[in-house]
Amino acid sequence: MVQLIEKPEDPPSDLAVVGVYLFDPQIHTAVRSIEPSARGELEITDAIQWLVDHGHRVRHEILQGWWIDTGKKDPLLESNRLVLDTIVPRCEGSVDDESRIEGRVVIEPGAEIVRSTVRGPTIIGERTRVVDSYIGPYTSIASDCEIVDSELEHSVLLDRSRVISAGRLNDSLIGRDAEVLRSEAAPRATRVMLGDHSRVELG
Repeated sequence: MVQLIEKPEDPPSDLAVVGVYLFDPQIHTAVRSIEPSARGELEITDAIQWLVDHGHRVRHEILQGWWIDTGKKDPLLESNRLVLDTIVPRCEGSVDDESRIEGRVVIEPGAEIVRSTVRGPTIIGERTRVVDSYIGPYTSIASDCEIVDSELEHSVLLDRSRVISAGRLNDSLIGRDAEVLRSEAAPRATRVMLGDHSRVELG
């Protein structure tokens, strides 16, 4: 390795840094030796370049196979799909007699499936409750979530999110501690609270 260039306008090669690093303790010296970038941050690429410039051995490996930048919703959902294609089914939670589990599904410890259909490939995280709902293929639900009277497909729900009487959600990413629910308050309307860079598509 001789040089790293952060987001060049005219890339000198078709190689990209995928963001996985292994360092020895010398990285601390490098970080203390560099200055903040134009955006006011200490850049890891600058620290690596400092190591190169000061005669330290920096190696690289060329990744074979797929790599996806998961910084946006659609690539993250595609990555989720690729990972779910590799799962081995197992059930360590509880599934009542009125529920159906179809295909490759992982139900983690403490998860509860009640009067619902879960179609794989899908993962239901620890202590998550799914009640009167349909969970379709390519959906990953993290720990401590609650899904009631809703349909989810090709979606990712992060820890402690709740989806209550929300109708059908497709191609969706729901963050930690987020809630999607149908309000019964009058006047009937769609009410949203969105963070930076959010996107909502109403059908």
